[in-house]
Amino acid sequence: MLRLPPYRYHRPTRVEDAISLMGEHAGDAMYIAGGTDLVPNMKHRLFEPGHLVALKGIGELKGIREQDGVLRVGAAETLASVALDAAVRERFPALAEAAAHVAGPQLRNAGTIGGNVCLDTRCTYYNQTAFWRQALGYCLKKDGDVCHVTKVGRKCVAAHSADTPPVLMTLDATAVLVGPDGTREVPVRDFFVADGIANTRRDPGEILTELLIPLESASRRQAYAKLRHRRSIDFPLLTVAVAADCEPDGTVRSIEGVVTSLGSRPRLLTGWDDAAVGRILDDELIEELAARAHRQCHPLENIIVDPEWRRAMVPVYVRRALEGVRAA
Repeated sequence: MLRLPPYRYHRPTRVEDAISLMGEHAGDAMYIAGGTDLVPNMKHRLFEPGHLVALKGIGELKGIREQDGVLRVGAAETLASVALDAAVRERFPALAEAAAHVAGPQLRNAGTIGGNVCLDTRCTYYNQTAFWRQALGYCLKKDGDVCHVTKVGRKCVAAHSADTPPVLMTLDATAVLVGPDGTREVPVRDFFVADGIANTRRDPGEILTELLIPLESASRRQAYAKLRHRRSIDFPLLTVAVAADCEPDGTVRSIEGVVTSLGSRPRLLTGWDDAAVGRILDDELIEELAARAHRQCHPLENIIVDPEWRRAMVPVYVRRALEGVRAA
């Protein structure tokens, strides 16, 4: 049985109190919301904080409402509540679908959308027990000085494996962060960096309080596709999000595709507007965009699946997402 390390649990009711607690125990504290990822990682001794600062009891982090031209989604809203919310389902069906495909029902009822956006990267050499990692010699992301994927120690390539960020990127969503130095807003498309050890721009003392999605993005045709071992529970082997602005006759004005689970951050597929603007999203264009995605994506051996097979699945799932956009 894997046991949790000892820690003290704090339950603040205000954001400022949570930030104060984090500052008081700086370097030995972590925020916890649903805990569906953090608790298993603590059992694996990937994190051993002496203090956990709980966020789900803070009312201001909850709620889904339309205000000032945006849909405001509280970061402590569970993935289940996001997936079932009427406004999300009507305006942003791809986000509802992405939230509904995270893990299984029990985990969606506990895990939060803020936690999904801030999800730690994953790797076959990292997400293991302390005993397993010690036998291997640890890795660059935790306690070691070499990446077992690339065989060198310069950069960690653990994979970003969250479902909702690619969709949020295609919807021009913004993350609101509150910390000791005040409030700042970061577009979700700029929130991630190419660093498997710490792949977001969120400082450890900051709290992701809400996500802002422009209501005008609801006019886009949206689609989401996910590859995984089983159709429940598993983390994605590949996630694809696509959104397009089209004329009434189907002519593309702009189109954007984002893939993830292939590297340490979501990847915007390039060159799509150059190929698609002014054209109808027909079979020929779909095949052309899928081929572009295949040329750009090169998975690594950071997940226990043959990387060449995963690469072969890129055009398949991009094609499915594009067909979903066409049918929207």
